[in-house]
Amino acid sequence: MRTIKLSRRGPLGSPAITPPAARVGLVGAASDETMRAATLFYTDAGNGRNLMLLHGWVADSHDWSWQIPILERRYRTIAVDLRGHGRSDVMPAGQYQPNHYAADIIALIETDFAGQKFTLIGHSMGGQIAARIAALRPDLVDAVISVDGSLGFDDRFTPLFQATADRLQTENPVSVALSMLENFYDAATSPALKAWHARRIMGMPLAPFRESFGPLFLGADQVGVGAGSEALLKTIGVPFYHLCRFKDQADRMRGWCTHPKSKVELWEHAGHWIMQDRPDEVNAAMVAWLDGV
Repeated sequence: MRTIKLSRRGPLGSPAITPPAARVGLVGAASDETMRAATLFYTDAGNGRNLMLLHGWVADSHDWSWQIPILERRYRTIAVDLRGHGRSDVMPAGQYQPNHYAADIIALIETDFAGQKFTLIGHSMGGQIAARIAALRPDLVDAVISVDGSLGFDDRFTPLFQATADRLQTENPVSVALSMLENFYDAATSPALKAWHARRIMGMPLAPFRESFGPLFLGADQVGVGAGSEALLKTIGVPFYHLCRFKDQADRMRGWCTHPKSKVELWEHAGHWIMQDRPDEVNAAMVAWLDGV
């Protein structure tokens, strides 16, 4: 039976968000109000190992529709809408840093699944959030799968990320995002998926739309690019499986994932939503890896 729930929680205490080191990427100067946990929508179904699915920027948990039926037959599967996305709380402006997203998931696990560990499976921004949580709170995480997560980019992309973040602030963010998406797809991507992604973006609230992208790759606490990404990944002590589309990124990241059961894998002939362009292969690969760790 699938449980559909809004997780309602009180203010998040400071011990859960205070990083052991700045390189983990959590901002330690946030006020109690800005760190108030959001009310998150999630579904809960299946039995067995605990999995939690985290979607990416300007998306929602429907992104995992190709995986959920398979995973729910083998594992307990929690599919979450992040703050400001899908059916979860839209928080005020200024509350969409990576630490806010991570703190919500930490609070969800501690409150609704107390004493349990999860394998975090994240796509895009969700992959980076999963990695941050694994580095910060290994007591809550037993493994991570990152599907083209926002990690491991070369420093040469920083000017592009800065320009995009600036345009999201000054231009129509829908137009900016739609122009970005043209570079996210492969010949294998269905026109129906492109249309769905575009229509979903048009309904996004403004604050998470404009504020979430830049901090993934920019600023002192970023972990998406270069040395920041390397430092974060080298602190992760649980098995880490990263699927990505670029050979140089895969080659670079293999040296950063230190657990003997970690792996970084190149997936070609797919767009950014690898799990939607090649669902059967991704499902088989994830299940095989999960059952081996």
